[in-house]
Amino acid sequence: MKHGLLFFLFIFGLTSARAQHSIRIWQVDPLEKVLRESRAFLESTGPAEVARGETASFQLVWLNPAATDDLTVEALPLRNGAARLPVTRIGYAGYVHVGRQTPTPSKDKIASPSGFYPDPLPGVQAGMQLPAGELQPFWLSVAVPAGAAPGLYSGEVVFRGRSNGRPFRIARPLQLQVYPVTIGQTSLWVTNWMNLSAHNLRHLNGGQAVEPWSERYWTLVGVLAGSAARHGQNMALISPLALTQFSLDGDRYTFDFSRFDRMTGLFLQAGMRRIEGGHLGGRIGNWTSPFGVSVPSAAPASGSASGMEMLPLDDERTRRFLDQFLPAFLAHLKEKNWESIYLQHIADEPIAENIDSYRAFSAYVRERLPGIPIVEANHASSLAGSIDVWVPQLNFLHTDFAFYLERQRLGEEIWFYTCLAPQGNYANRFLELPLIQTRLLHWLNYRYGIPGYLHWGYNFWNDDPFREATGIITESGNTLPGGDAWVAYPGNGEVIPSLRLEAMRDGIYDYELLKMYEVKFPERARELARQVVYQFDLYDSGIEAFRAKRREILEALSQ
Repeated sequence: MKHGLLFFLFIFGLTSARAQHSIRIWQVDPLEKVLRESRAFLESTGPAEVARGETASFQLVWLNPAATDDLTVEALPLRNGAARLPVTRIGYAGYVHVGRQTPTPSKDKIASPSGFYPDPLPGVQAGMQLPAGELQPFWLSVAVPAGAAPGLYSGEVVFRGRSNGRPFRIARPLQLQVYPVTIGQTSLWVTNWMNLSAHNLRHLNGGQAVEPWSERYWTLVGVLAGSAARHGQNMALISPLALTQFSLDGDRYTFDFSRFDRMTGLFLQAGMRRIEGGHLGGRIGNWTSPFGVSVPSAAPASGSASGMEMLPLDDERTRRFLDQFLPAFLAHLKEKNWESIYLQHIADEPIAENIDSYRAFSAYVRERLPGIPIVEANHASSLAGSIDVWVPQLNFLHTDFAFYLERQRLGEEIWFYTCLAPQGNYANRFLELPLIQTRLLHWLNYRYGIPGYLHWGYNFWNDDPFREATGIITESGNTLPGGDAWVAYPGNGEVIPSLRLEAMRDGIYDYELLKMYEVKFPERARELARQVVYQFDLYDSGIEAFRAKRREILEALSQ
């Protein structure tokens, strides 16, 4: 019996060794976008390097010439003496299709022969099946607490399964260097606008309809808020008009702010520190037309407000509404003690052709919301006196930088935003761009002294965001580049992060480290940032050089 068992173990070990002999697993820098067509990689041989308070990431790339069955991936805690750091999440990179290429591509564009790019990071489930010869990246995250002991941590990730019917077990070591540097509350203002409609939230509900304002609705809003906060977002766009219930009796409105309060409370509880009030109006017609005001439409049968319509500012119904709504809303903000964290949008993206209507609208709101800053994503710089927190598109920040520096000197806030533009060689979140350029958005913040960043699309999902990333076309005919409309993906009751969302979070950490470095070595900090971001639209995208500069910061701050 004893000899039979030894023979069995010998044969088991032999078949397992044969099975794993042809399997290859590379450790690759998590800033590398691994295309399906890739077959050779620059391996990352050193440890991941982080400050306390950061999240470390590892990317392991799997390739088996044979089919893989019943694959499980398990990670043991990383250890440094008695100190332990668990792997907090194990995911795998899913691939999404970019069917319409960016119209004005970057010189650094990643060309995928198949049109598929890695992006969503669903959690690994036991029993995965991988076709023969299919490359698969796996992603491991380690959230490092602020109180973690510094030092070198070691662990391993274990792959088990069957290949050609033979069992295998393959262990790969992981190392993590934790520096005695701590990142606390982040200071960079970051906002990604969310689609909080019940129709859109069905994606988080297994595809099942979500009743507006139901308990399930509010639970899913909280899931979104928590996901954004964990990835460094600290501001939220919340619309007072969309969330206030209006009643009209003759000429008098009454207002119920309970939905606004609950929405705001959820985001503050998740970790948001400022609230952007959603836009009070928009263009009455096409792109160049004047701005109007969103006013409740009275339902003649019931006398209650039903829906909204866009009316000119000088319309009698507009002024009757604003003259009652804005003072009542301001009083409510003060009652909730939220007026110091609240900013108000007027109308999105004013341009030269509709400046006059924007100025009039802003002045009218200022009189009725005294002390509340006006924030706006803008294309026109000739709006001094109408905006307090300027958010120019990145290319407009570039061309009008001297103007924005002067507004900053006068005490106004300057951020920047990206969306479907700028394209070309500017950094952005597009799937076709190198992942490091998404991270460098926040090096741009530091390099040019810009303390805020805005993007319009956290979760504006199409019907199947896992299938096609460019399924939304604007009314003007612009194709939204792949990845523009969302930076996270829907799971059943959870938000699935993307490679780009993880890179943005890490860029926010980088911003904080640069600010800390500047305190000790101001000239070197500025020079180091200049060596990464040469100009607004020119960067060093080399990953190894980037890692070396980041290591320099961590080592200097450790002394």
